[in-house]
Amino acid sequence: MPHPSIKPGPAARRRELSLKDYVDGVLAGDRVTLGRAITLIESTLPAHEELAQQLLLQLLPHTGQSLRVGITGVPGAGKSTFIEAMGSRLTKGGKKVAVLAIDPSSTVTGGSILGDKTRMAELSADTNAFIRPSPSAGTLGGVTRKTRETLLACEAAGFDVVVIETVGTGQSETAVDEMVDCFLVLMVAGTGDELQGIKRGVLELADIVAVNKADGDNMERAALAKSQLETGLHYMRPKVPSWLPKVVSCSARDGTGLDELWCLVEKHRQALVNAGDFATRRQQQQVRWMWSMVNGRLQSALREHPAVVERVVSLESAVAGGKVTAAHAAEQLLLAFGVKAR
Repeated sequence: MPHPSIKPGPAARRRELSLKDYVDGVLAGDRVTLGRAITLIESTLPAHEELAQQLLLQLLPHTGQSLRVGITGVPGAGKSTFIEAMGSRLTKGGKKVAVLAIDPSSTVTGGSILGDKTRMAELSADTNAFIRPSPSAGTLGGVTRKTRETLLACEAAGFDVVVIETVGTGQSETAVDEMVDCFLVLMVAGTGDELQGIKRGVLELADIVAVNKADGDNMERAALAKSQLETGLHYMRPKVPSWLPKVVSCSARDGTGLDELWCLVEKHRQALVNAGDFATRRQQQQVRWMWSMVNGRLQSALREHPAVVERVVSLESAVAGGKVTAAHAAEQLLLAFGVKAR
């Protein structure tokens, strides 16, 4: 029995797409079909989720060839300008570039990249580029799941580079690091103590740090920031033995330093490949993605279980009031869910 088609909705007035339509269109690199496939992947309707998983299973053999790059940055670092400058440079060099955002904090705009699309006018109009915001609302786990699956769709569509931008804070940087090959932290000089401009934990994720806006009167400050960051990173434990984090200065406005930066991105990949760390990292990411989804589904199932719903308010109140320990309350909820106490 063929899988039911999914209707795009009366407002769209577009032809229904079958599973084969989605697969053929994505593999052909059709941007319209890719956009509709991502909308399908982002949907939370059960019928859509089922079709999306069927689609991803068929696309999976065609994934894995892209270079996955994560980008985060301090406020005012010029991230959108940087992404446009680097993305345009890559497309002019013959590469196809997809830019995805991950922002669980925004329930209105769908992530700052929606605004960035208007500022990244050149890249948005580039036929070799594809820009997509994160879902407009949801938990970090839900948004990252959709971003991971969107990444696979973009790879199947033939994009050579997939850039994942984190526009949230805190755990979103760690989430992005868990789905990319190279993690780039964008800094800017002239903000005082450069090492205080971004959390130490984020710098510990960095494979490459780029000091942006190294132009004009800011050149001297950028050189000082680069030196400070190199010293600071020297005392941090590298993520893998095969690569020590590098610092480079650049100017997205002038285009200076961008070639050197991309050269470092490619050197990073080659160093990991030579050491066997590249394949291992991706394999470990896949397994962690699986367990992340298992944990997410189990937590949702637990919270929605009738026996848990019946007891959760009273137990939360008892814990908040100091009448029972958190451990005891947790055991009671797990027992209600059907998990035996240890």
